[in-house]
Amino acid sequence: MSSTPPTPTAPRAARRLPLAAALRLGQPSDIWFKPALSVVAAVAPPSLLLVALGRLDLAMYTMAGSLCALYAHNRPYAARARVLAWVVLGMLGGLAVSLVAASLTGNAVVLVTVGAVLAAVQKALCDATRVGPPGPVILTFVSSAALFVPGTLGQVPGHLALAAAAGAWAYLVGMAPAPLRPHGPERRATAQALNAAAAYAGTGGTGDGHTGARAAAYAAVQAAWQSLLSTGDRPSATRRALERLVVRAEVALAAPADADPERLRAWAGALRGTGAVPRADDPRADDGELLGAAVERATPPRPPWAGLGPLAPIAVRTALGCALAGYASLALGIGRPYWALVTAASLYQANITLTWNRAVQRVVGNLAGVLLFAALVPVAHLGPLALVLCCLLCNFGAEALIGRNYWLGTVCVTPLALLVTEFAGHQRPGDLITERAVDTLVGALVGFAAAVAVTNRRAGDRVERALTAADRAREHAARLLAGPRPAPAALDAARRGLAAALVDLRAAADAASGEWWQRAPDQERVVLAERSGHRTLAATVRRQGLLPDPGTGTNTEDVRP
Repeated sequence: MSSTPPTPTAPRAARRLPLAAALRLGQPSDIWFKPALSVVAAVAPPSLLLVALGRLDLAMYTMAGSLCALYAHNRPYAARARVLAWVVLGMLGGLAVSLVAASLTGNAVVLVTVGAVLAAVQKALCDATRVGPPGPVILTFVSSAALFVPGTLGQVPGHLALAAAAGAWAYLVGMAPAPLRPHGPERRATAQALNAAAAYAGTGGTGDGHTGARAAAYAAVQAAWQSLLSTGDRPSATRRALERLVVRAEVALAAPADADPERLRAWAGALRGTGAVPRADDPRADDGELLGAAVERATPPRPPWAGLGPLAPIAVRTALGCALAGYASLALGIGRPYWALVTAASLYQANITLTWNRAVQRVVGNLAGVLLFAALVPVAHLGPLALVLCCLLCNFGAEALIGRNYWLGTVCVTPLALLVTEFAGHQRPGDLITERAVDTLVGALVGFAAAVAVTNRRAGDRVERALTAADRAREHAARLLAGPRPAPAALDAARRGLAAALVDLRAAADAASGEWWQRAPDQERVVLAERSGHRTLAATVRRQGLLPDPGTGTNTEDVRP
């Protein structure tokens, strides 16, 4: 937390507690079926094997590894291989700590404390490395549940081996589509950038909603570059063709009035499937445009731990909220305090406003989910095979629906969590439903209270740093533009650096605006920085000969900013 206190006269943004907006359904992800089918493929074989062996009581450990198949579906396969390996190792590490702690003590207060610390560590690491979706909540669910499973130290290696075997299978499931569509993730990211640029171009840069469309488009373009640059040092011809299309999206953002939205959408549509990547059909779209990408690819990536500092307030919120939620559940005599702990852990987002939205979504989804569990439990009690099939159905439903809204996905997540408790033997449904409902309310209330209590003073500092970075990036690009013949690689890298700085500035301003008890960010400074930055971006692409000269209507390579 920052040591700079807010001034008493600083303006504060109006704070509202939305309800209907938090529950509004959106469009599903383009690839919603991929994580849904992957988790079924990862969970089914180990679980059915345990059914055949009559050891369904061990399914909790195999499911811990199987759930790793939910991660990294938006990553290119070269990057996905690394991310999935780290996710499996992270899951095993958290599970090992929990199993050892559970074997050494039965003190519930100690176990809740261990679970809260683990949740904070998992939150900080996942946010710093941008692992997700689904982020840290799956890891927290696994490690927290394992804390309250009786066991001995001698059983820990065997249980970890089961989880590791299932994790290895989940890794193979996640990598399985690579031979069939090796560039699928990059193609999707590029298509999303083109569609977002087309949406902004449709506003002409001045129409209704143009500010939000511009921010969304720049974020999509930045995500596309991150996807393409994570594929390795020596890009293939397909990836270079995709990079050219992302450049076309950047050009459309710089001059939306001159862009053709239908052409951008046509390129995006052509990226579906495995057909050839469409060419940009621009005589100037040569390798010179991509020198900046080569420069970025050769630059060492920023170490993940460099981003841990700004996340300290969120980590403190997570640790405090999870611990207090677990203690409150224990005080009420609930036998599974980890449900309250996981509920609190699932709330924490970039700011208080988003955390409030998640709290509303979690409560509504969980309460609806216990009703679904009541309908499923008679079927699940027909036998072990029926129980596994119900779990698979819930796994698929959760991933198929969660893209529309978080609360809709938790309608299926809640019965899944309740069904998992049935692996060791039938439970009384009425008790499970009551305890889950109470723990949901306790976790949401206590977790949100902790978020309000732990202020994030660093949110304002982040805006100041982002403003400084954006100004420096703009000035660097402007100096290059002022020169007689700037190097193409330097100019392209400067353009991309400025675009990335503007994306970070918008994200920082949005996060700070939703943070309570803090100064509202200086929106005038932010807007001015964005306007000047976007003007410089337009001048940069004109200097590269990618836009018509506003004075002559023809392409030029000698336009000053």
